[in-house]
Amino acid sequence: MAGFLSRSRTVADPTWSRWLVPPAALSVHLAIGQAYAWSVFKPPLESALQLSGTQSALPFQLGIVMLGLSAAFGGTLVERNGPRWAMFVSMACFSSGFLLSALGVATRQYWLVVLGYGVVGGIGLGIGYISPVSTLIKWFPDRPGMATGIAIMGFGGGALIASPWSAQLLDSFGASTTGIATTFLVHGVVYAVFMSMGVLLVRVPPHGWSPKGWKPPAVATRALITTADVSARNAIRTPQFYCLWVVLCCNVTAGIGILEKAAPMIRDYFAGTPAAVATGAAAGFVALLSLANMTGRFVWSSTSDVIGRKNMYRVYLGVGALLYLAIALAGDSSKPLFIVCALGILSFYGGGFATVPAYLKDLFGTYQVGAIHGRLLTAWSTAGVLGPLIVNAVADAQKAAGRSGPELYTASLAIMIGLLAVGFVANELIRPVHDRYHERPAKVPVAERGQAR
Repeated sequence: MAGFLSRSRTVADPTWSRWLVPPAALSVHLAIGQAYAWSVFKPPLESALQLSGTQSALPFQLGIVMLGLSAAFGGTLVERNGPRWAMFVSMACFSSGFLLSALGVATRQYWLVVLGYGVVGGIGLGIGYISPVSTLIKWFPDRPGMATGIAIMGFGGGALIASPWSAQLLDSFGASTTGIATTFLVHGVVYAVFMSMGVLLVRVPPHGWSPKGWKPPAVATRALITTADVSARNAIRTPQFYCLWVVLCCNVTAGIGILEKAAPMIRDYFAGTPAAVATGAAAGFVALLSLANMTGRFVWSSTSDVIGRKNMYRVYLGVGALLYLAIALAGDSSKPLFIVCALGILSFYGGGFATVPAYLKDLFGTYQVGAIHGRLLTAWSTAGVLGPLIVNAVADAQKAAGRSGPELYTASLAIMIGLLAVGFVANELIRPVHDRYHERPAKVPVAERGQAR
């Protein structure tokens, strides 16, 4: 098994089509993207195990924390061992997390759900998330934004499949502890089979490979694009890394808090009005948000290949703040406006994830972009705690004070607008990386230089 998973066994032959690599990445990202459908499980878990909204968010929050930490600490291992090893580890952890969660619900031991979905499954999320990134960038040096957008689109779109599927399983098996446990069990088995396709299909480009007819630019074509390489160790010493960390953290916090509570939020927002939202419609809303999240990852990251990464983040952060402001001002007066603004916000949220690997490639080169990306995802870990904590804690406090409807979320929306403004400023501060951080060509392994160029 170790030999089959080794990087040397995944080098493509000269006739291999690079267009087979995105489906391999998608098989993993579509599976682990189930995390975005967690809000479908919140109401039945709260009812069956007598949990608060904050408690039921804990597995999701911890899963995002572990995603960032495992990506940060495992990024170098992923670069060294290759994408097949990483996808296998992701499959084993992610599926095992569901099986542990099933045991926890069946025995009414909620700590097992937190351990299974949050810790074990979260490790699978992190390793799986970064597993194809550097490989895709090396296969598509001519279109890095589009390439990473295709794969990361799958993570955003995972809930598009998982949300209605999970709701249907809960309807079939019931929302009792037995029904929830059975649903988790089915998820663990099915996702293991689905992710194994990526393990079998993924390849890395051979030494010296480049797309037919493509030549690397002799000089930077835009101010922020480098033709040099920066190691992961040096990258975290640069101000650019930390500015981009703040940008990602603010953008993710502003989106993930709403996404995690999407189903109960839209029901709360319009409760008591003629536009009240039923449980099934709320699950459909989660699926729509997933579609926007998925579409934004491909459309906006591909657009960044044309207009540049910095300009693209100006849109994510600036226009995103305006959309939040529109929701706050409109209240419960217009459900279509609420839905349209939420879809726009989630498309920017997803686009930010898909664009950031290409932004890193522009700033630091391709030498250790996967490891740098893993370290940057600690911003996601931080946001995974902050976003749901802000939205759930504020909503719980407002509910305890006797408030209802949009008043449950007004303060949270104001906080999100402020965070997006902070991220906008951080993006404006990003400048080209100073050449003192660049690697000397002799220090970059020949194989890496061949693939990077």
